[in-house]
Amino acid sequence: MDTFRNMKAFISLVEAGGFTAAARHLDTTAGYVSRCISELEAHLRTRLVNRTTRRIALTEAGSRYLSRCYDIIASVTNAEAEALSALAKPDGTLKMHSMSSIGQNYVVPAIATYQDLFPDVTVDLTLSQNVPDLLEEGYDVALRVSPASLPDSIYISHKVGTVHSVLCAAPAYIERHGYPSTVEELASHTCLQVAMPIFPADEWTLTGPGGTYSFALPAKRFRVNVPDAMAVALHDGMGIGALPTLTVRSALRSGALVKVLPEYRLQELNIYLLYASRQYLDAKIKTWIEFFRTWITAALEEDDVALEKSTPSDAAKLAGTIATRLPV
Repeated sequence: MDTFRNMKAFISLVEAGGFTAAARHLDTTAGYVSRCISELEAHLRTRLVNRTTRRIALTEAGSRYLSRCYDIIASVTNAEAEALSALAKPDGTLKMHSMSSIGQNYVVPAIATYQDLFPDVTVDLTLSQNVPDLLEEGYDVALRVSPASLPDSIYISHKVGTVHSVLCAAPAYIERHGYPSTVEELASHTCLQVAMPIFPADEWTLTGPGGTYSFALPAKRFRVNVPDAMAVALHDGMGIGALPTLTVRSALRSGALVKVLPEYRLQELNIYLLYASRQYLDAKIKTWIEFFRTWITAALEEDDVALEKSTPSDAAKLAGTIATRLPV
């Protein structure tokens, strides 16, 4: 039995004052309305209306039940209106997850601009290196970084950009230990390692104008499993390390870190947006996805141009300065 349907038929019967009038209102037959009321009474085991050939009259139980029916229909109508509004107007809380580096360097600045456009959206952002279960942990959208395509899953994914890794070091380290000018010269330097699944273990693969080189990392003095911690080690002059440009973009621009072998690039990482479904997508999720895809494309292009213009020349200048200080 469809209780909700029968409730609406009961309300129409009372408001219209009879089965025929109620049938006209519902665009159906009087027999259909009568069956709905009979099913409802049988389900409740209570007579709701007294019928005569000319009119209907509510019983005391029917009067009480009618009041409840109005409340239920109003609640459902309001719930439907709220759900439809969510599809049309960005509102409420957008729960988001991102890996730490991309979150700090790209997602947070993007959110600032997004909320200027959609001030009714509250963003609840979680940054961590763990990969969450979107449905189980209640996330609307997630940002993932991966060196390859993501494995098949129930989620929708969009590739929104690509970043690469670079070798870098603090100027203080270069001043103390010199500036390597070839891949082979890296062997005489302290090379720091990020120990994460998305980075190759114990080896750097460098691609540049001279081709592709594999460099086996010498005995490690320091390794860490979080890129941001590696950035701190590099700032402190502990050695040379490989990190995605998204982690060190600000440091390279300011000169706090400089590229080492700037003509070479290391591993590329793909950036993906993940969410649960394309169907009936909430307006806050849909607008964030559309906004971020455009925003990060522009941000990555701007960073590439800025880093290519500034860092190689700065590195060359630094190498020249150091060369003048070395003993002849």
